[in-house]
Amino acid sequence: MVRPHFFEPNPQTRGDNAFQSTAAIRADTRTALAEDAHAEVSRAADLLEAAGIRVHLFEDSATTTPDSVFPNNWFSTHSGGHLAIFPLFAPNRRPERREDIVAFLKREYRVQEVTDWSGLEHDGLYLEGTGAIVLDHCERVAYAARSQRASEVLLERFCTRFAFEPMMFEATDANGMAIYHTNVMLSIGTRFCVAGLDTLRDARRREELHARLTANGRELIAVSQQQVGEFCGNLIELDGRSGPVIALSSRALRAFDARQVARLERVARLVPLDVPTIEMAGGSVRCMLAGIHLAPRPAS
Repeated sequence: MVRPHFFEPNPQTRGDNAFQSTAAIRADTRTALAEDAHAEVSRAADLLEAAGIRVHLFEDSATTTPDSVFPNNWFSTHSGGHLAIFPLFAPNRRPERREDIVAFLKREYRVQEVTDWSGLEHDGLYLEGTGAIVLDHCERVAYAARSQRASEVLLERFCTRFAFEPMMFEATDANGMAIYHTNVMLSIGTRFCVAGLDTLRDARRREELHARLTANGRELIAVSQQQVGEFCGNLIELDGRSGPVIALSSRALRAFDARQVARLERVARLVPLDVPTIEMAGGSVRCMLAGIHLAPRPAS
C-alpha cells in the first residue's frame, strides 16, 4: 500500500473514468483532502493488519502523483519469483513507479526476474496491472475489459509470459462508456466471484464469461450496474491469519443486499474499509492493494 501526502482526483484520467468525481477541487480544500486520504490509508492498513494481513506501507510525499495510492496499476507479482512492471496511460501517473519499492520486494522476497513493459508507453500501448487485468489464479485465466488502458497486444504478451489464458471482452457502464478498469466490475476469489455481468451488452459473451467463471464450481454473485457504480465489484480476497478475508469498502458493503452479504460471509470474513476520499479518484479498496505472490526470503 502507498500512503499519499498529496491527493486529488486526477485531471488526466477524468476523461475515461466514469467512477471519478467531477467536482472541482478548490485551492483552500486541497490540504484537507490530502489529510483525509492519508488518514483513510492509515486506518485501512491498521484494519487489515488486525485481520491478520501483512501490510507493507510506503509513503509518497510527492506533489505530482495524485493517484499513487493505487500501486496495483504499475506492478504485479507472480509465483515463481516474477515481478511485472506496466505501462500507464496518464503521463502524470508514470512517476508512481518506484525503484525503492522494487528493491524492497527483491530484498524481502525471492524475486528471480523483473519483466518491464513500461517502455511501451512510447508506442501508445498500455496495460494497467491488476486494474486492467483480473486474474483467476486457480484456472489461470486473465480477464480484461477492452479500454484504452488495456491493450490486447500487451494482454497476449502478459499471458504468454505468465501462463494465463486471455479472455478480453467489451464492458460498458449504463451510459455506454467503456469500463476503464476490469477490477471495478469483476473480482475473483478462491470459492466465489463477484461480476457485473450487466456491463456486457453482448448476450453471448456474457454467457461465455458466466460459464468460465463458474466452471470449477465457484459461486458467482451477480451485481447490477448501480452496484458496480458503488464499487461492489472492487473487492479482493486475502489470506488472513485465521482464514480468508474479503477486503471491500464500506460504501460497497452498504450497496450489497442482505442475501449477497450472507453469500460472501459464507466464504470469508468481511473487512470493510471506509475510504470515501480515495473513492473520489475513481478507485476503491481493490485498487489500493498490490498483492504479493512471492515467497519470502528467510530471516537473516
